[in-house]
Amino acid sequence: MRTDDFDYPLPEELIAQEPWPVRDECRLLVMDRESGALQDRIFKDIAEYVRPGDVFVVNETRVRPARLLGQKRGSGGAAEVFLLREVPGQTPHGNQSALWEVLVRPGKRLKPGSGAVVDIPDAQGQVTLSVEVVDWVEDGQKGERIARLSTALPSLDEALHAAGKTPLPPYIKEYNGDMELYQTVYSRRESSAAAPTAGLHFTPALIEAVQAAGAQWRTVELEVGLDTFRVVDEEDPAAHAIHTEFYSVSPETAAVVNEARDAGGRVIAVGTTSVRSLESAAAETGRVRPVDREATSLYILPGYQFKAVDALITNFHVPRSTLMMLVSAFSSRENVMAAYRHAIEQRYRMLSFGDAMFIC
Repeated sequence: MRTDDFDYPLPEELIAQEPWPVRDECRLLVMDRESGALQDRIFKDIAEYVRPGDVFVVNETRVRPARLLGQKRGSGGAAEVFLLREVPGQTPHGNQSALWEVLVRPGKRLKPGSGAVVDIPDAQGQVTLSVEVVDWVEDGQKGERIARLSTALPSLDEALHAAGKTPLPPYIKEYNGDMELYQTVYSRRESSAAAPTAGLHFTPALIEAVQAAGAQWRTVELEVGLDTFRVVDEEDPAAHAIHTEFYSVSPETAAVVNEARDAGGRVIAVGTTSVRSLESAAAETGRVRPVDREATSLYILPGYQFKAVDALITNFHVPRSTLMMLVSAFSSRENVMAAYRHAIEQRYRMLSFGDAMFIC
């Protein structure tokens, strides 16, 4: 197995630059998990594939305004700070200051110990937030740093919503539309740097239709990180260091999933983040256990034996990514690559704002 096995030619014009006008009217490529047989459908047709006793599991995380654009204090040079996650177990700083793991640009001018501070203005140009890089992230990748965020506003949350921007994947170049369309309709707590994009296609009406067809609807939470967009550089994918993300599974979701599988129902994961959550929770015993914000570095490659997931709704993914490998593990590399060739021939819209697959 080589990383090149998960590569494919992706025409740039097929990378969706904006969401479909109506969420559930995008295209849906249905693939039989075993045979690889394909059907071209519309996403809202997903309700026709529901069997009584199925359980849909979605990641209800919400994307935070994690992209901060500002100027380096003193020089006035442009700088960018990207929030990854709040530092756990830090000494409390009140509501107006906290430590975060971040990425910065330009990295050479924003090193720990330099005293450099980035001032972040709000939409009116008033400095609302200040960021000082104070340390390196231990065992961090790609130049991750620890920064102290401070504000004079009543809370950091208020400052972030005044000055921060919702981040989009690097391959979406100039989208200036409604950023709420990069959130799922069922999103709740802001805890992610990127959206769980397979869920973007659901509408409240479609969720009701799925439930009316006999399926249950349950949630998990996985805090999606930026590494979801990174390709694997190593020739041997097993040599790649998978990113760590935090996830939670409620006792109710764990019980419903286990009961459904015991009764012969299917667990349908909406997105690879739901897959990672359920499979991480089932890793020890084969049964999903309740989890309250634990770290997972689960790396799913072909040959992996799935313990909790029976069907998968997912978008089309970046070539050579860990997500291509996960989806290939769920069926086979040959089936998935054939499906992608079909999707490209049929001019499906690709990646985060693109169309969807249902592997069942």
